[in-house]
Amino acid sequence: MSNFWGAFQSSRGIGFRSARKICVVALFTALNVALSSFSITVPGGHLYLNDVAICFAALFLDPLSAFIVGGAGAFLGDLLFYPAAMFVSLVSHGIEAIAISLIAHGYRGETPKLWRAIVGVLAGAILMVAGYTVGRAYTYGTWQSSMLKLPFEILQAGTGAVAGTILFYATPLRKIAPKVTAVFPRPERESSDPQTNETSGSE
Repeated sequence: MSNFWGAFQSSRGIGFRSARKICVVALFTALNVALSSFSITVPGGHLYLNDVAICFAALFLDPLSAFIVGGAGAFLGDLLFYPAAMFVSLVSHGIEAIAISLIAHGYRGETPKLWRAIVGVLAGAILMVAGYTVGRAYTYGTWQSSMLKLPFEILQAGTGAVAGTILFYATPLRKIAPKVTAVFPRPERESSDPQTNETSGSE
């Protein structure tokens, strides 16, 4: 457990000491806010595309950074455009992003394998839909109002999961993700060169 916590606190771990990491997180957060500012009209409601950015970022980033992009980004977007739901968005999208990142990367922060990414975005989509359903019921005061939005939440979550995963694997960014975002660095392997094991007295 001490090694686990030590790795978490290492200079290659948390990542906010790196200007590159800060820029990446800020870029994804701004993208989330921007995509929260408009919607696509669909029969009976609206479709928001910010889940595409959240899923993509969660597959790319560590859990803490993913929470900032997903939770804080959605919170800021709602604060600017739809304040009534901002805390629901903070919790729902924040938990969604953390779950995707944890499942996809594992505790070592490895490049996500496709099956882990699929499981991660599916879990994140379920958590997001559940969070919004419960949160909207609390915000609006009735389950009926929340259930009216449920089909559009499912559509948004599904669109984000599919599009975010495709974009992640269709771009070369996934290859550099561990260098930018690894939370739990892999321990360095000891050299297997037999010369390194020779002592000075063996001459």
